[in-house]
Amino acid sequence: MGNDLAALIAFVRRHPRLLVLTGAGCSTECGIPDYRDANGDWKRPAPITYQAFVGDEAARRRYWARSLVGWRVMGRARPGPAHHALAQLEHAGHLELLLTQNVDGLHSAAGSRRVIDLHGRIATVRCLACDARLDRAAVQTLLLERNPDWGALSARTAPDGDADLDGLDFSGFLVPSCPHCGDGLLKPDVVFFGENVPRDRVDGALAALQRADALLVAGSSLMVYSGFRFAQAAAAAAKPVAAVNLGRTRADDLLALKVERPVGAALQALAGSLAESASAPV
Repeated sequence: MGNDLAALIAFVRRHPRLLVLTGAGCSTECGIPDYRDANGDWKRPAPITYQAFVGDEAARRRYWARSLVGWRVMGRARPGPAHHALAQLEHAGHLELLLTQNVDGLHSAAGSRRVIDLHGRIATVRCLACDARLDRAAVQTLLLERNPDWGALSARTAPDGDADLDGLDFSGFLVPSCPHCGDGLLKPDVVFFGENVPRDRVDGALAALQRADALLVAGSSLMVYSGFRFAQAAAAAAKPVAAVNLGRTRADDLLALKVERPVGAALQALAGSLAESASAPV
């Protein structure tokens, strides 16, 4: 075992009750791409903003066309090593809360129960007019009924159920309205760029941080402020911060420990070692 993994295990033993903040690196092993490179820079154009989605019909057509194709990967994704390791850590009593920036729902699918989905879940769609909620799979049916030719397209998968369909003409793509109220805009029930994270989620996470012994960041560069704020809050409260992440993070100067390894393997080693210690005879 490497010295950095031994240091991570020692960190958790010293701070047995963690707030864990996860990002896209936890889901890359499940076939869902991440947003940023090792330097924290965008790998592709930044995602659509809330303002563009609600204010520009062409932007909405493009979004839903790409989502129709990309949903095939997102809708079938299953938890990977990082998700299962964190569920194991929770069941062993090491997690005060799992706070995820991901919208794929894979932590809950792996068995984690103390979860706040900071940015919502892509599997739910909300009507902006009547506030009705729809299952994303049902919206996929509506999209395919109106745009059957698009169902045969394939493209490189992009993050969060998106797909790279650059160069196509989206002007004829038909975006369904809300089937409940008849004309409301349908939007994934996730926080887009330009939107604020709901205050109750932030407050719940900050309260959990106060109860926790330390913050562990797993698979996130923390380049988005909605995640970085919790590293700042931990530092302000004199709570140590550790990170398992390949590449730079926005909080590097706040870290007590950094492990630059694939997050799934590192968390599996952590969970396995703690389990062995718990079961060892006294």
